[in-house]
Amino acid sequence: MLFTMSLAIINSRAGLGIDAPPVTIEVHLTCGMPSLSIVGLPETAVKESKDRVRSAIINSGFEFPTRRITINLAPADLPKKNGGRFDLPIALGILIASKQLAEVAIGEYEFAGELALDGRLRGFSGVLPLALAAKKAKRSLVVSRDSASEAALVRGLKIFAPEHLLEIAAHLMRRKELFPFVSNTVNKRVENLDLRDVQGQGHAKRALEIAAAGGHSLFMLGPPGVGKTMIANRLNTILPAMSDEEALESAAIYSVCGKDILEHWYARPFRAPHHTLSSVALVGGSSPPRPGEISLAHNGILFLDELLEFSPAVLNSLREPLESKYITISRAAHQAKFPAKFQLVVAMNPCPCGYFGDRDGRCNCSLEQVRRYRSRLSGPLLDRIDIWIALASLSRGLLFSPKVQGECSAIVRARVTKARGYAMCHRGKVNFDLSPGEVARFCKLSAKDQQFLMEVEDKLKLSARSQHKILRIARTIADLDEEEFIQNHHLREAATYRRNV
Repeated sequence: MLFTMSLAIINSRAGLGIDAPPVTIEVHLTCGMPSLSIVGLPETAVKESKDRVRSAIINSGFEFPTRRITINLAPADLPKKNGGRFDLPIALGILIASKQLAEVAIGEYEFAGELALDGRLRGFSGVLPLALAAKKAKRSLVVSRDSASEAALVRGLKIFAPEHLLEIAAHLMRRKELFPFVSNTVNKRVENLDLRDVQGQGHAKRALEIAAAGGHSLFMLGPPGVGKTMIANRLNTILPAMSDEEALESAAIYSVCGKDILEHWYARPFRAPHHTLSSVALVGGSSPPRPGEISLAHNGILFLDELLEFSPAVLNSLREPLESKYITISRAAHQAKFPAKFQLVVAMNPCPCGYFGDRDGRCNCSLEQVRRYRSRLSGPLLDRIDIWIALASLSRGLLFSPKVQGECSAIVRARVTKARGYAMCHRGKVNFDLSPGEVARFCKLSAKDQQFLMEVEDKLKLSARSQHKILRIARTIADLDEEEFIQNHHLREAATYRRNV
């Protein structure tokens, strides 16, 4: 006896970087020797799903068809269909094609989930990009309960989170409908660090505030123990919380990497990799391509402590992403593009022993040793960093003086948030992102200030990029002062952050 209808079509999605392109699961049953074949460039994990699906269907009380079963993952030219996410749509396609389930409005849903041998659903990494794509396609999403909380970060998406294949079957047959999943995740901003913990270093804290307000990168030079790492760790405490769009962008990257994103997911990422990391770990790689540290720091901070301990190849790989704000990873069979809009903060010692210029004369390095040490820092990379500051050792007794305790992070964050709001209202972006044409438009100077900038250029031998950076920094200082135009004192302060340190 032949089936009157032996074809079922189920909607699902693949995972390619932080994208989730649509994949149509086509299941066709025909007469012939019983077999099951999967076509459409499946990876090994997908090929193995035939055994998981067979056991899940039988252990759920259904009959596995003794037919020739062909499963096509379309489009066929979409590479890297990997993971166990296709188990659930494949199982439903077999049940519908074999008439054990009625095809009731199946096109309204997208399905993804790995099946246990007893029919229970398991989670998988990369759920958030799939949820974002499902919402854009105006379909409901069916995933396991383990994955539902992450998918629920996408507001306005209807999610069903069954625990077993039988629950989905009952829902599709209208026997016992599932209720849409409601997340109880509460996101709070929890801070254990505060800018007031940093004693003294008012110049550095002022530079940190400017960097936060304009999204500028920051370079700190100073001997050990002056507070470089403390200051960098507190940049996150004075930055405003991410918007919904920014939070979803960053969360999607962490989702692809299988990292937990539910706790404090509105907090900006802070990545501080060890200096032994490789170029692949920094910019991303592997096969299929996965995000690196610069993408994990998207919309947040990338802090490189002990800068010159990093490999020169690793540091030079930062140059293009700092300007383009994304990274493209190319492999023979696939290419992936990851966002990499991060604030770079770096810190280093002034010499091999760390105490060059110390007033107590603790440094024994020769000038040639100092020159050779600092020459390891690439000039083109340093030129791409906006703000340069030097930190000096604290005076004796300063740590115990209550008079030097500065402002708390909340007060500084209020000013930063106000300045960023001013920039977004007038220019639609933070000042770090201003293009050369926008710099000319929004950073106009008087004739006197233009002459001053030319003198600074001649004295410090600045590149054209450095001149633009001075103007962007001056624009940020003006925003902090709520000034419509850049004043002379704004420009002078900005110029101090481009002097050789």
